[in-house]
Amino acid sequence: MTTEVHFDAELMRRYDREGPRYTSYPTAVQFHEAVGLDAYASAAATSTGALQRAPLSVYVHVPFCHSPCFYCGCNKIITRKPERADAYLERLYTEIELRGRYFDRSREVEQLHFGGGTPTFLADDRLARLMGALDKNFRLQRTPGRDYSIEIDPRTVGPDTLRTLAGLGFNRLSLGVQDYDPEVQRAVNRRQPVELVTAVLDNARALGFGSINFDLIYGLPRQTPATFRTTLAMVIAQRPDRLAVYGYAHMPQLFKAQRQIVAADLPDASTRLSLLQMAVQMLTEAGYVYIGMDHFALPSDALALAQRNGTMQRSFQGYTTHASRDLVSLGVSAIGQIGLLYMQNHKTMAQYAERLDQGRLPLHRGVLMSDEDVLRRDVIQQIMCNGTVDFAATERRFNVVFADYFGAELARLAALERDGLVARGERRVALTPRGRLLMRTVAMVFDAYKNAGAGAPRLSRVI
Repeated sequence: MTTEVHFDAELMRRYDREGPRYTSYPTAVQFHEAVGLDAYASAAATSTGALQRAPLSVYVHVPFCHSPCFYCGCNKIITRKPERADAYLERLYTEIELRGRYFDRSREVEQLHFGGGTPTFLADDRLARLMGALDKNFRLQRTPGRDYSIEIDPRTVGPDTLRTLAGLGFNRLSLGVQDYDPEVQRAVNRRQPVELVTAVLDNARALGFGSINFDLIYGLPRQTPATFRTTLAMVIAQRPDRLAVYGYAHMPQLFKAQRQIVAADLPDASTRLSLLQMAVQMLTEAGYVYIGMDHFALPSDALALAQRNGTMQRSFQGYTTHASRDLVSLGVSAIGQIGLLYMQNHKTMAQYAERLDQGRLPLHRGVLMSDEDVLRRDVIQQIMCNGTVDFAATERRFNVVFADYFGAELARLAALERDGLVARGERRVALTPRGRLLMRTVAMVFDAYKNAGAGAPRLSRVI
């Protein structure tokens, strides 16, 4: 696939719509409560991964933060009392034990991710006990090929914490940077000078952490092209291995913390677009490869290498270097995938706790993929990861005639082709450099639920 990306402001304005991020297909909008423990047990026993005893991915949700970041829409609990986490951890240990019974111990955990919240809210001894519980009930790796990552708040870690994380087996970090401008930081209640982040970054590199990611956000209050340019220049000088550059979604009706943001301080639509354009231009000129969606990576990073060799995947953990793995997700609101089953835990702490106190998995809702879902997921994955849909390969995998099965979709693609988002050949459709920033728009053409009118009342915008 081409890694070239071209920012066409007029096209971006025209296609700035709401749409799924396609970390799954069907998306979470289609999850329902009619699937439960029987479906989970069946999937865990009969998935391709189970039959092949393939490695696992594991996600652990730690919902605690010391203070609120006003932009945040994550499932979190704000407290400065470390002991508030203890009751949650006890239930998490129960969930780990219950889930571990469904998976053969020969299946090593190849990929592990701690997200939040702020996982480093947990003290070192609590993190160590949590990793011990995982290792007791699953099979953690210590080989160099493992991908064990954790999200950290640079304000809450020092050399000792990083040394502890390395000793526990973590080898990747994701740092929440967002923006370096002091006025923007004050507006979102996240003050962290560039020197602090640099110190964490330098210590992490000295300890052997690789593929270090920075999260940035454009569209924050008081953000201007001038201030964001300065932030980007500082970030480029720090040279993280990967970057995720997200657009801020202002939905105060859903996320209470966002009500602290003054709406008049937010950049208008035109400024937001210029901020994104600046990020794309500056990062690619600095040598970063545009991966897809919001993601960039250095050419030497494993994610960029996976993109080049066609092994990159997209899941609830975003873009990943690993082939499709069963994903065991743990903690309140966590979403996993086992074979053809997507399953989410209860979103509220009360319901999560009630189920575990009863000795039951806290399963809430999910969806079992149909044969058509699997086919359409494959096509959408090709768009999101490879930037192209290979008709012949799809036909071989699913025993369909692509042009017949997707006749209506190919007709809808004609408008996108006229606008220069895609180029259609006789046996493939490929994103153009202009279309790569709008890959979600192209993927939506093949989304049967979206095109049938079924969708969430609010999704994130493409821009």
